[in-house]
Amino acid sequence: MKRQFFARTGIALVMAAGLVQACTASTTPQADSSAETESTENTTASTDSTETGNLEIRANGEDFVRQGFVSKDGWEISFEHLYVNVVEPTAYQTDPPFDPDAEGELQAQTEAGLDKAVTVDLAEGDESAEPILIGEVSAPPGQYNALSWKMQPASEGPAAGSTLMLVGTAQKDGEMVNFNLMLDPEYSYTCGDFVGEARKGILEAGETAEVEATFHFDHIFGDGEAPSDDPINTGALGFEPLAALAESGQLEADMAMLKEQLSPEEYSTLEETVAGLGHVGEGHCAESGDHSHGSAEE
Repeated sequence: MKRQFFARTGIALVMAAGLVQACTASTTPQADSSAETESTENTTASTDSTETGNLEIRANGEDFVRQGFVSKDGWEISFEHLYVNVVEPTAYQTDPPFDPDAEGELQAQTEAGLDKAVTVDLAEGDESAEPILIGEVSAPPGQYNALSWKMQPASEGPAAGSTLMLVGTAQKDGEMVNFNLMLDPEYSYTCGDFVGEARKGILEAGETAEVEATFHFDHIFGDGEAPSDDPINTGALGFEPLAALAESGQLEADMAMLKEQLSPEEYSTLEETVAGLGHVGEGHCAESGDHSHGSAEE
């Protein structure tokens, strides 16, 4: 989960391929396209190679958002929808590997990505569902050991005006809260190599590989299955402060309302944990952005 954020207890980090190093390289329009890839106006790739493979860019909210979970303060949370607006996701081959915990810039030899925004619903599917496909692009072979993306308010669609929209229910001791949280700050993530049970991002000519943007929502709500003194819980907001804002079992709130009604400490924790959502599996990301939005109109 979060390294500037917290590592989730009980997750075995199986291997972190070389972490990534920074992107200042400009992209050029992708020349090769097919019916199975994004159109050239929506993809970018820089390469000197004439051989390509198919690189899929995916988003994963993990089982927490697909199956539901218990917050650190005992609320059973389930999501009907969890919309995330992902902007210009780009994968890189870097040398040296990018380290998001260091101050160096990402140095890309090759990059491939989408030059558009895509809103995905991370709650889509069951526990066996594949990570959500954001898009795919023809790309030169090699090891894509870095990933970047931005999150900004969507201009259209079901989450228009929101960077993140969390729609679901929370239950505790016979009480139910139906919530719709519309969050609109802007974020930019630059991440190292994917860390997980299987390697990702290794693309061979004529084959398909994937890279993954992972979102750790237990950083916001905590994990009722972890000890109370675990960092995943000590740094989390939980759901209780949000439940206290509900009226007649309903909570519909944007950032302006949350800033006004949560305590300064609670709102600061919310900002920090939402900003820390972005990972690559269990791998780290460097995050920057404007966290101060109060509403979509500001």
